[in-house]
Amino acid sequence: MIKGIIFDLDGVITSTDELHYEAWQALALKLGITNFTKEDNLRQRGVSRLESLEVVLEKTTNKYSAEEKIALADYKNEIYKKLLEKMDSSYLSKEVKETLEELKKQGYKLAIGSSSKNTKTILNKIGLGNFFDAISDGNNITKSKPDPEVFIKAAEMLNLNPSNCLVIEDANSGIDAANSGNFISVGIGPASNYLKAKIKIKSFKDILNIVNE
Repeated sequence: MIKGIIFDLDGVITSTDELHYEAWQALALKLGITNFTKEDNLRQRGVSRLESLEVVLEKTTNKYSAEEKIALADYKNEIYKKLLEKMDSSYLSKEVKETLEELKKQGYKLAIGSSSKNTKTILNKIGLGNFFDAISDGNNITKSKPDPEVFIKAAEMLNLNPSNCLVIEDANSGIDAANSGNFISVGIGPASNYLKAKIKIKSFKDILNIVNE
């Protein structure tokens, strides 16, 4: 029985892909890397900031210490946070907003499970600052997806068993995390083509079809 729904943030609730790309590209240029592409950016989907950094550093022969890598990742994040200032309610689609409101009306507990440390800032910007029952994000986890920690903590905050929760994900690593945590994984966007997704949907409003079956 489905009692709760845990959503990844970026690519599911809203999209900051372009903002991430701008920030990573700025870092790449700072390092003298001129061939960081949107295809590279797609490989950073659903993984930690330091793992995303490695995608950039593949394009240089320069070597960096662990401390230097942390500093580079922090540099990128500072650029990204400035870019977040341009976000507003237009970054939340009518479909997503209405679907979330209907799910809440039907009594489902709703949470965010995201590796982003900027989750609360983004939610505030798009008008969902106080909407969710729980937020598990990069500020309260030590392991990144495909480890299920972020979803397990979200379920604990909701006081629900993983088997009673849907996890809505657009990244393969997120689907893997949901499956390993014994959640019901739902693939949307790119992850709707992932064979390991237990349920595949084409649009956000299709979540209503799942819970109302």
